[in-house]
Amino acid sequence: MRQLTQNLFRGFCLAAVLAAGSCTTTFHKDADNFDDPIANHPITVEPSYQSIKLSYSGGAIAPADAPRLEAFLINYRQHGNGKIAISVPAGTNMQQTVVALANQINEMGISRDRILVASRDAGTGGSQVELNYISYQARSTACDWSEDLAYTQENRTASNFGCATQHNMAMMVADPRDLLEPRAMDEGGNAARRRAVIGNYEGGKITSSEKSADQKTAVSDIAR
Repeated sequence: MRQLTQNLFRGFCLAAVLAAGSCTTTFHKDADNFDDPIANHPITVEPSYQSIKLSYSGGAIAPADAPRLEAFLINYRQHGNGKIAISVPAGTNMQQTVVALANQINEMGISRDRILVASRDAGTGGSQVELNYISYQARSTACDWSEDLAYTQENRTASNFGCATQHNMAMMVADPRDLLEPRAMDEGGNAARRRAVIGNYEGGKITSSEKSADQKTAVSDIAR
């Protein structure tokens, strides 16, 4: 009887040790999976080379290429970075072509200090005029919807969590450069008002403008 009791006691102790061990078992997360969706699905901003070739003769763009040039310059104003480069094949009319085309682009809203002209060998790139500029594109990693979110033994954040949000952000941002650094303050801002607001903020004062009696109201007044 005593031997049976000892065996049962040892069995209970062993079961307790195994149970305690199972409670402390650590499930390791994937090395490349974090709780932060921004870390799992970062948005990368990469430069993109934009180029267009146009037929240009007689001091004017070919009628079929005129809409293409207009669309190209609209995209440059919205997404271009740096100067827009004009590459003209070398020849007897090179100088006239450069001047005429630069004037036309300037009339379409591009300032002259953002136009860069260059010549190339007639055999390189054909006889067409080529325009180039650099833009930026935002991208994120591909989403993987294969994971079963109803079963998670490790109770960890799903690897796909936040992926769609990151993709939407990359697609919707107007200028991907805004994700790299803030824009400079516009020159057209009211400098006097800006100084007043910053001064009030630094002095611990109210930064908003004063409201007249007609502009002031309370929630209790709305139902009257």
